[in-house]
Amino acid sequence: MASGGGRKGRPEANKVLARNRKARHEYAIDETCEAGLALVGSEVKSIRDGKVVLVDSYAVIEKGEAWLCELDIGAYVYAHARNHDPRRRRKLLLHRTEIDRLADKVRGKGLTLVPLSLYEKDGRVKVELALVHGKQEFDRREDAKSTGGWRAGGGNPHVHPRTRPARRVSAHAQTHRTRARILRAAAIAF
Repeated sequence: MASGGGRKGRPEANKVLARNRKARHEYAIDETCEAGLALVGSEVKSIRDGKVVLVDSYAVIEKGEAWLCELDIGAYVYAHARNHDPRRRRKLLLHRTEIDRLADKVRGKGLTLVPLSLYEKDGRVKVELALVHGKQEFDRREDAKSTGGWRAGGGNPHVHPRTRPARRVSAHAQTHRTRARILRAAAIAF
């Protein structure tokens, strides 16, 4: 007979529930930290169903408390009257010293707090926060070159590798094809 509810002894991997890929593209990440979220039951169930959008969300620190704003958690279908407001502000659960440290960096250096991912750890929903600053256009280009865009070997990140360039046709062949189409259309008309 197993004791301890089956959780002891084997480490559980964090299950990623949502990622903010746009943040990694638009911002340079200086530092990351983990925070808990104060959620209601219908929000947790919606997040586990994948009905969450991290794009355009950010964190603010007001009056000594950390808040996650513009996080869109879709309504849970089976919650009926006890459903939540999809875009309400959610409280971040951090230690006082960590809140003060983050507030100093945000105020002093002009950094922004952005969520990178939502994941489940030991049955609780956690958010990975990052202190970021905006990338310049040339920084984005260099990142695309270094990561290789679509391929590991490099190449243009804006062109999918499966798309072929248009066939080059000489002017003579193009005129010949056009003339043939006109003659076929005229033959069908008569």
